[in-house]
Amino acid sequence: MRVRGVAVGAGDAKEPARVAAVRATGLDAVPDAALDRFVGLVARVLAVPVALVSLVDDVRQFFPGAVGLAPPWQQDRTTPLTHSFCQRVVRTGQPLVVSDARTDARVCDSPAIEDLRVVAYAGMPLIGETGHVLGSLCAIDDRPREWSDPELALLTELAATCSVLLGARVASARAEEALTGQRQAQAVARTFSARVNAALRRSQLLLAASQDFTGTVTVSDVIAATQHLVVGEFTAVHVSVALRDENGGVTVFGAEGLPAAVSAWARFPADGPGPLADVLRERRLLFCTDRAELLAAYPTLRDTAEAAGWQALVVAPLFGFAGIIGTLNIAWEQPRPADVEEQAVIVSVAGYVSQAMQRARHLTDRVQAAATLQRAMLTPLPTVERLEITTRYQPAHSLDQVGGDWYDVVVTGTGALSLVIGDVTGHDLHAAAQMSQLRSMLRGYLIDRHEPPSALLRRLDQANFALGARTIATALVAHLTHHDGEPVTVSWSNAGHPAPLVVTTDGEVRPLTGRDPLLGVTRLTHRTTRSTVLPAGATLLLHTDGLLERRDRSPDEMTVRLHRVLAGHATAPLDDLVDGVLAAVPATDHEDDVALLALRVPDEA
Repeated sequence: MRVRGVAVGAGDAKEPARVAAVRATGLDAVPDAALDRFVGLVARVLAVPVALVSLVDDVRQFFPGAVGLAPPWQQDRTTPLTHSFCQRVVRTGQPLVVSDARTDARVCDSPAIEDLRVVAYAGMPLIGETGHVLGSLCAIDDRPREWSDPELALLTELAATCSVLLGARVASARAEEALTGQRQAQAVARTFSARVNAALRRSQLLLAASQDFTGTVTVSDVIAATQHLVVGEFTAVHVSVALRDENGGVTVFGAEGLPAAVSAWARFPADGPGPLADVLRERRLLFCTDRAELLAAYPTLRDTAEAAGWQALVVAPLFGFAGIIGTLNIAWEQPRPADVEEQAVIVSVAGYVSQAMQRARHLTDRVQAAATLQRAMLTPLPTVERLEITTRYQPAHSLDQVGGDWYDVVVTGTGALSLVIGDVTGHDLHAAAQMSQLRSMLRGYLIDRHEPPSALLRRLDQANFALGARTIATALVAHLTHHDGEPVTVSWSNAGHPAPLVVTTDGEVRPLTGRDPLLGVTRLTHRTTRSTVLPAGATLLLHTDGLLERRDRSPDEMTVRLHRVLAGHATAPLDDLVDGVLAAVPATDHEDDVALLALRVPDEA
């Protein structure tokens, strides 16, 4: 083994035994599913693009566990020792931490900087069961990075867990060989098997954590997943998560059902006394193995511990992007030995909880922002004499709860009534922002310009281009004329939108056909205004295309279903008609927004 031409381990009588220990793992330069999952966990917890289990023999380093390497290294799973930072960890038996390899004299001439894009590196020794250093568990970044003490501590604990997994492989292989022998060999096999099973259980726990937390979207989801995971694996009597807020306070989630004496835990200042506040300040894992140890450190918790029945307590810090965001708290009714491997697993679970909690908070903020935006856009309907009007909006089944569909009902300065419905491509916050611009411009034109619908849509399209937005959207503008003693007339212009439907009192459903190109396609598009008379008592229904889009039905099938529902509700109250449509037509898990605008003319002119 060489670094800059110097043999690593040359002349070391222990080196052959170390290389033999590496080979005894049975691993090679091929993917190992368990180790790939493990380094995936390392990459996620430390937020690095590359993580490796790197084993070093006498001629190469190889990666049975690897995530994030660029081709061809991710496929080849091996490099020559000229590219190995990890061999330094093997040679010294100590961690190697590099903030910027390009300026670090120890490694600045390594070809790994260019070939593998290794800039920042943190590697912790992987120790075999015989005490030899087999390689390293390393986290790699392609840009300079100052590794924090909590990150290095977490990587150290994960390396200890990984060392156990490697030792378990060797032990398992030897146990299989020993099964041909005698009782002593069988006893050894049982011991090794127990170690293997423990390591496998913990590996399965971390895998389950990665799966369980993936589906969480709210703080309550995260708390429930945490309690289910931790209580089942560690037989804990209490699991909670404490989160800091912007006002310097800390709120404990999951403390329901605790005795009144523990109620002080529900909320406390971050700079106050107690184990949770200490962990927030000191950013370290706290493990009290029995009540005597807990009360020696925190005498004021005597009443709390006795009321709750706690004998042991662990408080793990939750690290976020901008610092520590809270703690994971676990308590037991029996003393709990401070098992290093178990502590490493708890720290790993805390990493999952932290990521899931940050994601849940981010999504909650988005939902609240979206709801606020949606309420601002869905303005109240005006009261129009002799006409009934009702609307509905159902967002796509996504977390944003807002999208690109909109409706509007405007009474102009002349007293005329205008109806608008439109749909911007997409159903997220970006689509909502584009829709808001179009909607606001069109509202201004409706109030200021007493022009036919086609002229208004031309103005809107020209503004869309002139302002550089070029938003692709469908839209329909309709003007209603309803003088006493005269039939109600509707004139409309359709820019690529689903046709409006007229439902007569005898159940006939008639589409108002004819439409022009979408908004945002080309400049100066020719647009047409069409008109018709609405029969007495008829309903005019405007809708967006989300009403008829289903994966399991064709558009023609959905159109037939809509017409059938409308015919059956032709004389029902207007609100009942639109509710009946929403109940029977769109899919319950529709992926696009649905907007409806319905108007009913009087039974008599």
